[in-house]
Amino acid sequence: MAGGGNRADFDRTPTQAFRFVTAYILRRLWQMVPTLFGVILLIFFLFKFFGGDPAEILGGLLATPEQIQAIRQQLGLNDPWYVQLGIFIKQIFTFEWGKSWATGESIASIFATRLPNTLTVMIPILVLETVLATIAAMAVAYVRGSLTDRLVMIITTVALSISFLVYIIVGQWLFGFKLGWFPVQGWSDSVWTNLTTYAVLPVLLAVLVSLAPQTRLYRSFFLDEIGQDYVRTARAKGLSENTILFKHVLRNALIPVLTNVAVQIPGVFLGSFLIETFFSIPGLGREVLLAVNRSDYPVIQAVTVYLAALTMVINLITDILYKAVDPRVVLK
Repeated sequence: MAGGGNRADFDRTPTQAFRFVTAYILRRLWQMVPTLFGVILLIFFLFKFFGGDPAEILGGLLATPEQIQAIRQQLGLNDPWYVQLGIFIKQIFTFEWGKSWATGESIASIFATRLPNTLTVMIPILVLETVLATIAAMAVAYVRGSLTDRLVMIITTVALSISFLVYIIVGQWLFGFKLGWFPVQGWSDSVWTNLTTYAVLPVLLAVLVSLAPQTRLYRSFFLDEIGQDYVRTARAKGLSENTILFKHVLRNALIPVLTNVAVQIPGVFLGSFLIETFFSIPGLGREVLLAVNRSDYPVIQAVTVYLAALTMVINLITDILYKAVDPRVVLK
């Protein structure tokens, strides 16, 4: 957890600081163990007792009782629940989830082939929207209360009122079919080709949509910092507005910005299903959507468990970044 300033924290040598951060990371990783175990138990029992009978789902409506019983035996569903839980935990730590019920493809292969495609689209979106929204928010905060500030707030409010689906449909029609600037659908085995050709339009549309809410949010972060006592003290010392904004306000406002980005990152892996569906991108988000429609439990379970673990790791990294952004922050 990030805490307040402490003089002893500034007096540490680089070696001591490294040891302190290392000890903090190890302590946090150890604290993740019970949390992750709780998540595993929750997911297991939810799918075990509330997800329906996997044998009936696999067998279909025309399956005979004998066929369903054979499927249950094959999947190990007749074993005691604690045996099934042990198998479930083993699958998590060995990454051996077996095969998809719907397609027969190895789940390890699904992650290996779909995840890079999702990252090819979503990482540029996350980076661009964070950088551009931060710059836009700083610019608006600099001219706070002016006509420009009011116009930007009106435009962002209007943009927030329009569904992302509308942006996709209009963007595909305008940039794809009407102007012919970008392909509407398609994907290749080359990361560079995908990044420079097929991912351009979905990234462009996603960034345009996300700029409105992120600019409004980050603007509030900057305005909150501008109203602090240390800003008034800096002005009283004769510092220019540019120096105050870029040297002092930006550093402090980056703390909530990092928090917001950390919250968004897990959604990168699943929130991309709309983009991947409409642009025919064979990514993990679209695969999860198909798995839900097919009741493909192994795929859903694997994604859910690893997404929970990823969220905990991201929270740890974010806390460490707090310290990098503002040395006054103490890791506890």
